Amino acid sequence: MSKSEVVRVAVVQDAPVAFDLNATLEKTDQRLHDAAERGASLVVFPEAFLGGYPKGMTFGVRIGSRSGDGRDWFARYAESAVTRDGAAIQRVQATVRKCGVHCVVGLVERSGGTLYCSAATIGPSGEILSWRRKLMPTAFERVVWGAGDGSTLSVANSEIGRIGTAICWENYMPLLRMALYSQDVQLYCTPTVDDRAVWTSTIQHIALEGRCFVLNACQYAERSDYPSDYPIDESLDNSVALIRGGSCIVGPLGDFLVEPIRDRKTTLIADCDLRQILRGKMDLDVTGHYSRPDIFQLHIRTEPLNSVVYDAETTRVLQPDEEVQ
Repeated sequence: MSKSEVVRVAVVQDAPVAFDLNATLEKTDQRLHDAAERGASLVVFPEAFLGGYPKGMTFGVRIGSRSGDGRDWFARYAESAVTRDGAAIQRVQATVRKCGVHCVVGLVERSGGTLYCSAATIGPSGEILSWRRKLMPTAFERVVWGAGDGSTLSVANSEIGRIGTAICWENYMPLLRMALYSQDVQLYCTPTVDDRAVWTSTIQHIALEGRCFVLNACQYAERSDYPSDYPIDESLDNSVALIRGGSCIVGPLGDFLVEPIRDRKTTLIADCDLRQILRGKMDLDVTGHYSRPDIFQLHIRTEPLNSVVYDAETTRVLQPDEEVQ
């Protein structure tokens, strides 16, 4: 059990300023300070909060063809993404350190020419405790986001408890959930943009199945959160929110600590008594006494998967700032 048995958590339901990373960072700072003033020890932001979620965007892609305008929008989108050691994430780390909180923030990560839907867990000293890449982008997301690998499936062991993150529809992957349960996750964070009412049943199921607290952070985005020239899909109703929220906080027996909110930008606050996890696991521990390893076993490949691998003993790689001799 963690040092602090009762943990106050904050779940942010808001939207980034799409394609404007600096303005989004200002909003992130404000939300962190507000949550800290309300006594939160952990602050969870939605999926793709840094970098933005391109709701309704087609990027000019059709089977067999791409458009020049779509490529321009992708370049613009990539420019608003963050890099793992870049100034944007360092600014968030500095704010987290100033506020003295833990933070899980969804972000669009740029690595080389590829974008990933990722989430960083940051400790109160500003250190990165874990960095997740979404294993499987959903549907059309695969046009603009790459797939992660098993090397980022770790749960962060922090002074307030064990913090795990599964991004949006990763939560529909039963084996991924088992990977987090097996690491004794206590504060299970689900950054998402899934605003459907049926998503709530998934969140409750995870809390019951894993006997953990689930902190569901969904964006609430309106048309005004996107640039005026953003080519929104005509099938989307611009008179209502483009992403309607539905953030909530659920206890380890499936009870709502904060019920889903779908009509505004807000920050949800709840106190999570981690002792309730052991009470729940009396009759269900899916990777412990309620498992059958004599019949079922999960094997996880955790090494990073790279498309180019150099043999360090035989190959010397020229560094970017090094001149050829």
